[in-house]
Amino acid sequence: MPQAILLKDVETLGEKGDVVIVSKGYMRNFLAPRNLAREATDAAIEESKRRAIEQEREQRESIERAGEHAALLSKTVLTIPRKAGDDGRLFGSVTSADVAEAIREARGIKVDKRKIRLEDPIKEIGTHMVEVEIPGGKIAAVKTMIVAES
Repeated sequence: MPQAILLKDVETLGEKGDVVIVSKGYMRNFLAPRNLAREATDAAIEESKRRAIEQEREQRESIERAGEHAALLSKTVLTIPRKAGDDGRLFGSVTSADVAEAIREARGIKVDKRKIRLEDPIKEIGTHMVEVEIPGGKIAAVKTMIVAES
């Protein structure tokens, strides 16, 4: 029975990078044609282990970076100028895309606008706390001040 290294998650066998024992026919007729696995040679096993270690290191670095970005954003105060009436209501609104752009300009951190938690667009002048989900699972509360343009 040959060994195979899984290139993708296979529900009945295991996860990507696992070394599994499969029949020759299953390997030749199902796994190999669909690029789900390749034959496990000594060099391929070593390469798979090296990739797994490198991927784990990159994941750790990403989590550390997310923590740093979350701490930085928690200290950030964004000021977004908008045209407003005398009663403090905006002509238009401030959306998550506007907040993402302000974060990029202020701190140089690129945040996906879908990861900014605004129940409704901001339509009034004032200070608002906006939650931002950083890639890596961290959440930061960013103080956002909406001011009237002069």
